[in-house]
Amino acid sequence: MSNLSELDLQNLRHLIMGYETSNCKMTEYASQATDQNVKQFFEKAAQSATETKQQLMRFL
Repeated sequence: MSNLSELDLQNLRHLIMGYETSNCKMTEYASQATDQNVKQFFEKAAQSATETKQQLMRFL
């Protein structure tokens, strides 16, 4: 793995926090959904955000 610059690290941090925020929001939306299809949609979006965040964390 090549060395990351400070700008790269800042960008990664920004992206990681964005995906963390998305996960929290999608989880909350899923918990409030009454329609099962909508609930599943938000649960999948939350899971996707978590997976992407984990992939980005591997660069650190």
